Amino acid sequence: MRPELERLQRIEHYLLSNPQPEQVADWRVQELLDADLASDTDFQRRAYQGIHAAGRKQLRRELAAIHQKLYRNQRQSLADYFRQALTNLGQQLRRFLVNLG
Repeated sequence: MRPELERLQRIEHYLLSNPQPEQVADWRVQELLDADLASDTDFQRRAYQGIHAAGRKQLRRELAAIHQKLYRNQRQSLADYFRQALTNLGQQLRRFLVNLG
């Protein structure tokens, strides 16, 4: 494997695993010795945070769309119910007035 990919694989393994305190200390020493490693690790960490944030936004949009669809239909059904009830009430009132007259 190319050295760049091996380096990226090491960074990903460090960031995505749950490193023990001694592994964290060892990684910090490596970053002190290799400034590019610190920069690359920080860049990869920020990339993961951005991906995570984008995923959360997408999930929120999908949930909002589902919520809108569910409750819009419910509101529409409720409006249809009241519309029908008022129509029926109007018809009964007309019959009552016709019978009075």
